[in-house]
Amino acid sequence: MKRIISMIMCLAIVVVSIAGCSTLEGDDKGAIINVYLAGEVYNYDPALNCHNSDMVKFFNLIYEGLTRLDEDGNWESALMDEYTKSYNDETKEYKVTITLNSTQWSDGRSVQAQDLVFAWKRILEPTFACSAASMLFDIKNARAAKGGDVSIDDVGIVAVDTYVVEISFEYAVDLDAFFRTCASPALVPLREDVVVRNADWATKTSSMVSNGPFAVKEIDWDKDELVRLERNANYYLDDEADEALDKYVIPWRVITTYGRGGLEDQLAAFDAGEIFYLGEIPLSARAERKGSATISDEMSTHTYYFNTENELFSDVRVRQALSMAIDRNEIVNILTYAKPATGLIPYGVDDGGSDKDFRSVADSKGALVNSTADVEGAKKLLKEAGVKKNAEFTLTIREGNEADEAVAKYVVGVWKDLGFKVKVESLDVQVKRESAESANKIVIDNFGDALETGDFDVIAVDMQMLNTDAFSALSVYATKFSGGGVDMDDPEYPYIKNITGFEKKEYSDLIEKAYAEHDASKRAELLHEAEAMLMDEMPIVPLVFNQDAYLINNNVLSGSEDTYWATRDFKRLEMEDYMKYKKAILAAEEAALTA
Repeated sequence: MKRIISMIMCLAIVVVSIAGCSTLEGDDKGAIINVYLAGEVYNYDPALNCHNSDMVKFFNLIYEGLTRLDEDGNWESALMDEYTKSYNDETKEYKVTITLNSTQWSDGRSVQAQDLVFAWKRILEPTFACSAASMLFDIKNARAAKGGDVSIDDVGIVAVDTYVVEISFEYAVDLDAFFRTCASPALVPLREDVVVRNADWATKTSSMVSNGPFAVKEIDWDKDELVRLERNANYYLDDEADEALDKYVIPWRVITTYGRGGLEDQLAAFDAGEIFYLGEIPLSARAERKGSATISDEMSTHTYYFNTENELFSDVRVRQALSMAIDRNEIVNILTYAKPATGLIPYGVDDGGSDKDFRSVADSKGALVNSTADVEGAKKLLKEAGVKKNAEFTLTIREGNEADEAVAKYVVGVWKDLGFKVKVESLDVQVKRESAESANKIVIDNFGDALETGDFDVIAVDMQMLNTDAFSALSVYATKFSGGGVDMDDPEYPYIKNITGFEKKEYSDLIEKAYAEHDASKRAELLHEAEAMLMDEMPIVPLVFNQDAYLINNNVLSGSEDTYWATRDFKRLEMEDYMKYKKAILAAEEAALTA
């Protein structure tokens, strides 16, 4: 047996050695791969823009947290090298001390413990709105700091050495669950010197730094509308050991181009062999491409948020009626890659630390949201509520998303049949120069601004799960867990409500109970109660559970891996005979420069 083990170990060493050997020759840096990764992303701040699956697909490539999740949702170490846990009898504190792996930011500076401390404390600042805040509330004084009751310096996360972070907790946490949460795309480290110095750091490549396998090197919104990702040459690479440039990240560049005209043109480019990965398939081709696409649950729910401070939507009967009239099966027919929403929490979320799925457990007791329409029931509720005929409101969607546009067209037709006058408002992103002479751009995200400020009647959002726990998605509708912090301009310092304006004492009490309950199975029961109450109050309308579907040219590309978030891991992506493609791309770039 010892001999067999020895042989296996020797073989493993040989495999690692081969994997570490460079395939590059001379000045060659590796493949340039044209893809269509996802919809356009204009702001790369993970704490502000993690609510959208397109953004998460980019963040997965350019940032890395303490841990990562495999395809099944199990955590594995990423930045974290090792950890120890302890309990202090005198202070009654539970602590975990984490040592970081040696890696660097894209500008060459080492990733340090203080980068993690800064990023997490930034989320917990009482004036910083971030829906991820409640995921950190198990940390000592984190919740109190978010509510403005203690200083941010009192939060129990400290850099005790350059590469060592110490985290103190309110109680003996389940570290397995905590480390799964640490894999959230919202909880990656950030550089204080970059973020504080430049308010627009996340929209400009000149100020953007990242610690993942790739860095954003170019964003061209003027001409080709492309984003160029380039290998982070500092990602875990040890220069002193003279390691191969492509040891940890094989592709040199990954270029995603938006300027082809639309998803139809992107599909044509894929079929013509001009791009080799298509991260979104046009609606018109989804049915016929079902057999060749790779399809999985996306961990997000296409949802309509009501502004409950609008007089029309302050009546729960109106919200219920608008939801009740929608046939979710019809939306699935429109989108093809989707499942009817039977609640808010999508498939793939953990149910109380068990092997069971939260959604499946809930659905076994009966769907919280019906997939078929009940138009007569909706009309009855509206009559009870005394809603006047031709009551007006606006549905806001993000411009340029054909799936959102198609769903909105259907839903607006349903609501008009109920007697409402509904206008669809498509909000875009404006990119302007600071001045005629300046090359610097100002990015104005009108949709993001409307969502953040509550300047909407109804707004379409892909509610993205931020971790494997239903609590993170349900708790934000309880005011003290919303992540909005407190209103420092009000002398009473009130908590800021969820962006829907929803507030209900019974719901907040239920979330408080779930937060205080440390038995995983009992906590899961409380969260099921919370989801049921939320679906009865209906400040949001879940429409469908989104599915991810992509096409990849397996004759040219290999080594792509899928993650728990339904994103792609391109670190080991290899391109067959890449010099043939690379020469053509470089020649086109040179021609463009000399034109």
